[in-house]
Amino acid sequence: MSQETFETIRESGVVAVLRGVDEGDPVAVAEALLAGGVEVIEVTADNADAPGTIRRLQSAVGDEATVGAGTVIDGETAQSVIAAGAEFVVSPSSHTDVIATCNRHGTLVAPGIMTPTEAAEAYEQGADLVKVFPAKTVGPEHIGALQGPLSQIPLLPTGGVDPDNAAAFLEAGAVAVGAGSALVPGDAVRNEDYEEITRRAERFRAVVEETREA
Repeated sequence: MSQETFETIRESGVVAVLRGVDEGDPVAVAEALLAGGVEVIEVTADNADAPGTIRRLQSAVGDEATVGAGTVIDGETAQSVIAAGAEFVVSPSSHTDVIATCNRHGTLVAPGIMTPTEAAEAYEQGADLVKVFPAKTVGPEHIGALQGPLSQIPLLPTGGVDPDNAAAFLEAGAVAVGAGSALVPGDAVRNEDYEEITRRAERFRAVVEETREA
């Protein structure tokens, strides 16, 4: 994996999940996130043209942002987004072909898991960190419980994470959190309300910084 990418995710503390962003201007959304201090951006593969969006973002903000792909559930898709410039790949579930493809290219991969067995198996197959999804279903306590026996596995809770519960997930041991609609709401994208996205990014970053300083 790219250790630099891992450290960027850890330092940022927040991964912005862009789903349906093609309804607006992906570059403007990325710039709004960067203005708010969130520099790790995940373009979900169910966007109309995820590889194209990744290329656009890399061209426009690649020097400032770390751009990756999410909702990747097969090796072919992993290959296409990596070719487009994805610096990391995230899945909602765990797929050996996705992990193998990412490992082959030296691209950080975070498969989705829920149980200790799934976490351990994904890590043994080559995952660099694991996405605990959907995080809101199990809550921060689940993160702490996984960290007990599996402290060597970095955890990225995603799904239902917002500024009100992000601190609890980080305090439980998560290396970072993934946030979608709570950070990049669809109506803000459609209405080109980029100031709202920046405000939300600033709030998430403030939570991360306050939690780590406590």
